[in-house]
Amino acid sequence: MQSDNRLFDDFAKFVNGAAGTLAGMAREGEAAARERAKTFLGGMDFVSRDEFEVVKAMAVAARDEADALRARLDALEGKTAPAAQPITPDAPGAGEGAL
Repeated sequence: MQSDNRLFDDFAKFVNGAAGTLAGMAREGEAAARERAKTFLGGMDFVSRDEFEVVKAMAVAARDEADALRARLDALEGKTAPAAQPITPDAPGAGEGAL
């Protein structure tokens, strides 16, 4: 009876050791795959999420500024558009003294 327990104990130790070894191999494999993926993606000139968010915010600010400037320009052109019409020879007031 004593030898059966020892056999089971040895078998349990063996299985625990094998499980630990397999878990360590899995961690090493995952780390190696992650490092290889970083190296591969690093050579492709991708940007980080933080850099993307900063550039996106800059683009939104530039678009807002351009829209504001366009509205201001439209308002200014709307005020000056009637005065910028050319005088034609048959228009009233386009007599001999007007040039």
